[in-house]
Amino acid sequence: MAEPSVSFSVPNAFDMLCAQYTKRLPARLEDLTGPAHGTLDLPPHVAWSGRRSYALDQPRSRMGLYRTVLAEGRRQDLIDFLNRDLLLAQWPVLRTLISRSVRHAWEAAFPELTAARATTAA
Repeated sequence: MAEPSVSFSVPNAFDMLCAQYTKRLPARLEDLTGPAHGTLDLPPHVAWSGRRSYALDQPRSRMGLYRTVLAEGRRQDLIDFLNRDLLLAQWPVLRTLISRSVRHAWEAAFPELTAARATTAA
């Protein structure tokens, strides 16, 4: 007697990661009210390994901060540490430095990020 075939739908890792990042997103980009200048020190739950202090007026340092917060931050961290205007301005480069799942979650939720990328490319 043959065993009946049973199949289970297993979500792939990419979809699971996208869902995790999507849960953390702010309701709108305007909620990102973090500083645009100065030095920012991230708490240990965000920057749990390595560098914690970032100079926002230095493009490389700011890019490192945004990469870290996008990957490790909770919703309130995103709101407190990211600045809407800075995110939009550096998104065309930043999107190439973050994981595909983070990029997908943000661009799916906020079409203005994709528009910022298209404007820079044109």
